[in-house]
Amino acid sequence: MKSALLPVLAMAAAVSSRAAEPLKFVRTIPLPGVEGRIDHLSVDLLRRRLFVAALGNNTVEVVDLNAGQRVQTIKGLHEPQGILSVPSLNRIYVANGEDGKLTIFYGTSLSPSRTIDFSGDADNVRYDFEARQVYVGYGSGALGIVDVVTARKVGDIPLDGHPESFQIERSGTRIFVNVPTAGHIAIVDRRARAVTLKWPLPGHQQNFPMALDEDDHRLFVGCRKPAHVAVIDTNSGKIVAQLDCVGDTDDLFYDATLRRLYVSGGEGFLSVFQQQDPDHYTDLAKIPTAAGARTSLFVPVLKRFYLAVPRRGAQNAEVRVYETQP
Repeated sequence: MKSALLPVLAMAAAVSSRAAEPLKFVRTIPLPGVEGRIDHLSVDLLRRRLFVAALGNNTVEVVDLNAGQRVQTIKGLHEPQGILSVPSLNRIYVANGEDGKLTIFYGTSLSPSRTIDFSGDADNVRYDFEARQVYVGYGSGALGIVDVVTARKVGDIPLDGHPESFQIERSGTRIFVNVPTAGHIAIVDRRARAVTLKWPLPGHQQNFPMALDEDDHRLFVGCRKPAHVAVIDTNSGKIVAQLDCVGDTDDLFYDATLRRLYVSGGEGFLSVFQQQDPDHYTDLAKIPTAAGARTSLFVPVLKRFYLAVPRRGAQNAEVRVYETQP
C-alpha cells in the first residue's frame, strides 16, 4: 500500500511546486530573423509596446504587447545596447555601442529625431524626471547628460572606468553607478555633477546589473565572479547580504509589491529571491530558461517579466513572458 502511494505523493508534490512558482510562464513572442546578442529592453505603457535592443542584429525590435507579436523593426543602428522609452516626452532613446551615438526617435512614428555623439560605447540610459535630463553611460568612463528640451548634451560626469548599470535616487541627489573595471560603485551627486564617494567591492568582481529598493535603503548589485547578488545598505555603503545567483547575469529587478528579486543570466536560469527583511533573503526559485538569455525587463504595473532569448543553434530569438505570482 505504501509503495502504491509514492507516485501519488510525488505527483502532488510536483503540482504543489508548480503552483508555488513565483513566475508563471505566459507566452512566447517570436523574433524571426534576429541574430546575435540581445541587450536591454524598455516599455511604452501608453502605447503598450516593448522595445528590444537587438545588439548583434543592429536593430530595435518593436513588440505590440496587446497582440503579443513583433510589429516593426528599426534598422540602421550600430550595436544598440541601452534603450529608454519616455512616453511623456514621446521619445525613444537608443544608445549605440559601436559608434557611440545616442539616437533619439519620435515615440509615435518611431522616425529619427536627433543624434547625439558620444566618444564611444554608449550603453545604459536612464531618465531623471525631476531635472528632465537623460543620462548615458559611455566610453572609458563617464555619464553624459542630455537636456530633453533641447535634445543636446549639456555635461559629463567623469568616472574611473566604463559604467554599467546605474540607478537614480528619487528622494535625493545620488546616482549609484557600477564601475566593474575599477571594482567599485561610484556615488554621484547629480547636482554637483561629480563623484562624491566610491564603495569598494572586495571579493566581488564584474558588477554589471543593479536595482534599488529606495524605501528600505538597499542597493542590489549583480556580480558575475563569483555569481551572486550583493545587498548594500545605501546609508553606510556596507554589504549586508550575499545571495548566490545565476551565472552571467546582466539584469536584475526588485519587485516592491511582492518584495522579491528577479535575476536573469546567460547561464540559462532566472534566480528569484524573497525578501524577509532588508538584510535577509530566501532562495525562492531557480527557473530554467535558455543559454544566453541574460537580459530582461520587469514591468510592475503589468505584473509581467520579459526575458530576451537570443538565437543559438536550434533556439530562435524570442521574448518569453512571465506573470508574477503572489
